[in-house]
Amino acid sequence: MNTHVIVGAGQVGTRLAGLLADQGHAARLVSRTGKSIPGVEGVSADASDHAALLDATSGATVIYNCINPPYHRWERDWPAMNANLIAAAEQSGAVLVTLSNLYGYGAVDGPMTEGTALSAHTRKGRVRARMWEEALAAHREGRIRTTEVRASDYIGEASDQTNFGVRIFPRMMAGKSIMLMGKVDQPHTWTYTGDAATLLARVGQDEQAWGRAWHVPSCEPRTQEEVIADLAQGLGVEMPKIRTAGAGMLRVVGLFNKPAGELVEMLYEFDRPFVMDSSLTQRTFGLEPTPWGEIIAQTLRANGVESSGV
Repeated sequence: MNTHVIVGAGQVGTRLAGLLADQGHAARLVSRTGKSIPGVEGVSADASDHAALLDATSGATVIYNCINPPYHRWERDWPAMNANLIAAAEQSGAVLVTLSNLYGYGAVDGPMTEGTALSAHTRKGRVRARMWEEALAAHREGRIRTTEVRASDYIGEASDQTNFGVRIFPRMMAGKSIMLMGKVDQPHTWTYTGDAATLLARVGQDEQAWGRAWHVPSCEPRTQEEVIADLAQGLGVEMPKIRTAGAGMLRVVGLFNKPAGELVEMLYEFDRPFVMDSSLTQRTFGLEPTPWGEIIAQTLRANGVESSGV
């Protein structure tokens, strides 16, 4: 039986582990806490510890990198973690599947495709681009087999790390104003976490996916204001007043909250259109994004609310 090892027990990693178990695979979830879910073995290991990670991924057929280090520690933590994951794939002979984002492209004009150059102008974007370049180099040298899945900003969870998570729902239900980043009238692609998990599971087991990156099937772009309107309708509440946080406010908050300060260099995503084209993935694998109405309903359920319809 194939053994699928998911490193990182966050919102997508946990979903992926459950999906693989439901498909009948042996799934192992590796995290510092050793978190487990029904049908999935939980193993405690730190991805920055070379020996511990190699031991935790022993016997793997596919290794999924679903880690998300603290935002302000990316430059410090990711290089060693990525090197360890490549080494783990090389030792085990496993396919390495990395969950990534769109930071590596930088600010571009027009929709981003898998063929868009990795021309990141931010520190975090350069980290992400370098990670893929290192894994791809190992693939081309014949040391490993690898692929990368790229997602836009997530929707669908109750996390405090998503734009539409636990920070906004109590305020919306109480009729209070909410705070969002940048401009709220710019088209933006949102990726459903369930769709990210579905693509990760697919590319890890499909040889035609290896050696290149793929975009998660995602719905047509919506502005932040439009998403809030859909959520308000689903909640059955009035459209809330939206306040916005710009660079100045984030810098001040960053004095006390380092991850918030790291958002400043990423504001370009919200001050202009930020659109991802996932048509290549959809054509190649026959996958479609979850319908938008279902995504809104799932986002509400994840935050403890049943939808009244969108």
